Amino acid sequence: MIRSVHMVLAVMLLALPVVGTAQVAADKRKECQPGIGCVTDRALPRYVTLKTNEGNARRGPGSEHRIDWVFKRAGMPLKLTAEFDNWRRVEDADGEGGWMHYALLSGSARSVLVTQDLTEFLVRPDDLAEVVFQAEKDVVGRVLDCSIDWCRVLIEGERGWVRKGALWGVDPNEVIE
Repeated sequence: MIRSVHMVLAVMLLALPVVGTAQVAADKRKECQPGIGCVTDRALPRYVTLKTNEGNARRGPGSEHRIDWVFKRAGMPLKLTAEFDNWRRVEDADGEGGWMHYALLSGSARSVLVTQDLTEFLVRPDDLAEVVFQAEKDVVGRVLDCSIDWCRVLIEGERGWVRKGALWGVDPNEVIE
């Protein structure tokens, strides 16, 4: 009797489909929506900020992958384009980048890169407003607010409004409060 129960169980187990880790990973990929991160369920692409003075960008999502690029500027804006487990694929304004551990990135402390030489920052979001300060190309600033056309940015203790077209690190229709 015991032997026949074991035989029945063995036959039943053989009849079950085998689901390996590759199949589980494939099933998980099927759940992902286009334009949405599979890990965080947040929009892709989106902008984040480098938290540290140095961050390795790797060839693939894991510390065993080769380092292709090293970002060396805390506060630098990066475009996040993909997610895998604890890893995020990012790129800078020049398209350089790779996979970085999520702990090196901040989604809440937003920054931008000035893209035009001697960009004027104004006292209010109005082309006729008084100039508060100027910033050179490639200066990094912290985003305080953004409307559809303008962003208020903090750079080295100075606050001013600038048209979004003079910045990299914020989407054209993005509003930040």
